[in-house]
Parts: sequence; C-alpha cells; structure tokens
Amino acid sequence: MFRSPARGAAALLGAAVLATLTACGAAPDTTAKGGDAKGGVPAGTATSAAEFGGRSALVTAAEKEGQLNVIALPPDWANYGELIKAFEAKYKIKVNSENPDASSADEIAAVKSRKGQKRAPDVLDLGIAFARSGAEEGLFAPYKVEAWDKIPAGQKDADGRWYNDYGGYVSIGCDAAKIANCPTTFADLLKPEYKGKVALNGNPTKSGSAFGGVYAAALANKGSFADIQPGIDFFGQLRKSGNFIPVESTPATVEKGETPISIDWDYLNAGYADQFKGKGVDWKVTVPSDGVYAQYYSQAINKEAPNPAAARLWMEFLYSAEGQNLWLKGYARPVLLPAMTQDGTVDKAAVAKLPQVQGTPSFPASAKLDKAKATLSEKWDKALS
Repeated sequence: MFRSPARGAAALLGAAVLATLTACGAAPDTTAKGGDAKGGVPAGTATSAAEFGGRSALVTAAEKEGQLNVIALPPDWANYGELIKAFEAKYKIKVNSENPDASSADEIAAVKSRKGQKRAPDVLDLGIAFARSGAEEGLFAPYKVEAWDKIPAGQKDADGRWYNDYGGYVSIGCDAAKIANCPTTFADLLKPEYKGKVALNGNPTKSGSAFGGVYAAALANKGSFADIQPGIDFFGQLRKSGNFIPVESTPATVEKGETPISIDWDYLNAGYADQFKGKGVDWKVTVPSDGVYAQYYSQAINKEAPNPAAARLWMEFLYSAEGQNLWLKGYARPVLLPAMTQDGTVDKAAVAKLPQVQGTPSFPASAKLDKAKATLSEKWDKALS
C-alpha cells in the first residue's frame, strides 16, 4: 500500500513496548449535515459527541445515514480488515472501501475533486505531512474524540483537525527461504549478495512507508532529521549497485518472491510473517539498529463528509479500547498504548508479540519533516535514474 509521510511525545509507541479519483456523483443529502439531536448542533459541524447531543445520539444519526466512505485502507494494513468488520458488526453502517492501495496524496485529491459528491471520502488515514498540509488547506473538520485528553499533545492538532492513531518502526523484512543470510542493518543492504533483491513499499515522494525508509537510511548514514540527503544518496548507491529494484513491495510481490527483502513498517512486515506462514515464505523481521525511525499515521474527517455522523462515530470507534487493541493485534502500536497500559485495557498478549526494538524513538519536528519532503520531491527521481 502506498501511504505518505508532528512531532512525537516522549512516551510514544508505548514505553512498556519499547523496552521489550474523480467519479461523477450527485450532491450529498444536506439533511445529514443538518441532523441534530436533543438541542445539539448539526453532525457536520459538531466538534465532539457531547456537542452533538451525546454518544447515543451520534450512533442513532450515524445508523440513519447507514454508510461510511473510506479510502486507502487495505484489509491487511495494520489489521484494517478486522477493524472495518468490527465497526459494521457493532453498528448498522455499511463501510464503502474504495481504492485500498491509494496513497495519501490520492486521498487529498479525492477530497478536493469530489467536493459536494455522495462518493467523497468521509474519513482519511494520512501520513503526517499530508495531515498537516490538508489541515492548513482547510480540508478537515475539527472534532475531538472522547479519548482526546489521553492522546499526547505532540500527537494531535490542537484544534482537532487531525490526530495520530497508530504507528511503528522502519524494519527490514527478509524471506529466509530464499536469502541465506538476512540483512539486519542498512549497511548490510550494500552487500553484493543482495543484488536485485531490495525493495521499498512505494515511492517516498508519495508513500509514508517508503519515506520512512529513506529517513531511516539517512539516520544510518550520518544524516539527521534536518538532513535526509544521505538517505537519498544511500538508495542511489543501492540502485547503482543493482541491489535496489524499482518494484514496489506489496503482499503479492512478497508471496511471489519478487521482493525477497522489503524495507517497510514493522507492523506490515510482521503481518507478512503470519500471512505467508506455511506458503513457502519464511519472513523474518528486524528493526535495523543503525537507522531507528518511528512514525505515526493520522486520522482526519473530511470537512465536506457526505456522512458526517458516521464519520465522527468511526473516529470514536478507532480511539476506543476496542479499536486501539485491533490495531495492536495487527502489530501496529496505537497512540493510546501508554494510557491503556496504565488503565489495564491493553491486550497484553498482542503487546508481547510486537517486534523487539532497542532504545527510545525520537521524532522530527514539523519544519524538518517539511524540509525532508521537499528535498525528496526535488532529488529522488534524479538520484534513482
């Protein structure tokens, strides 16, 4: 899946864990935006469940809408398949999932091009850079979930236009059935034995996982959050040596053996290990010690959501203990993990299965993220040509 790239707070990803587009459509039914309850404000402008009239009123309004439009949510990405099924089972709402392999850039494009259409996405799952830029463009509705105060300050927009949800570490996945000695560091990837075997999950100018891979490579090669150029140079070197291949890693390419070494988020690589067990794939996952990079994805509500009550209920579900534990079940580290560990609502068995990481993660400041994104946009294609 192609996902694009805020700062992190100190306890992020869980201290306890770290230790061990354009289709034609009719205008939306404006009654959805105007459907208020018990003196509350319309769903389309409600900034909290309480402001709308309470959680039960929100459920009633959302079930009346009867559907939720989502985009860029592959079922095998961070356990989204189970999250969607659980939401549909809990509420009488049909989730319309479109273009699961879309990028964050595609999501933003869909919001803009489908404004006023019934098929516009109601909610978005975005790389942090796109969440920030979309908020600045005025595309998202401010909304604070009931768990708002439990989300660390550094992981949310103060006005509630976006908030981080789940994250992980850049990792190296390797098919031990095809690779005699699996690489465990970025330095290893330069070895001649890996010629034609190393891939990224997408293009880093559009994909959050690939962006993270280049950032991690920069950190492994004397770069910094302020200087991603060494990461670009590293992949240029990998390309020149023939080790890096321009095939975008997906579950299909992993299963077919086309991308036997994949630089990707640890929760995706860990999921592949489960998914392809017994299918001739022996997928090993390592968080490289020479380039430790962690990041979150963010949630946002389309300001012009055709199903505004369902959009807000979806957010409440994702930030409930049930929703957060379902992400955790998919090896992703939910943003509420520290709070859930403290209050005892966390799935301890799922925590125990997370890939091991040494050290505490740090996160790039917003200005550094913007600079890295701009540098990649300018120099990536030339470096890999």
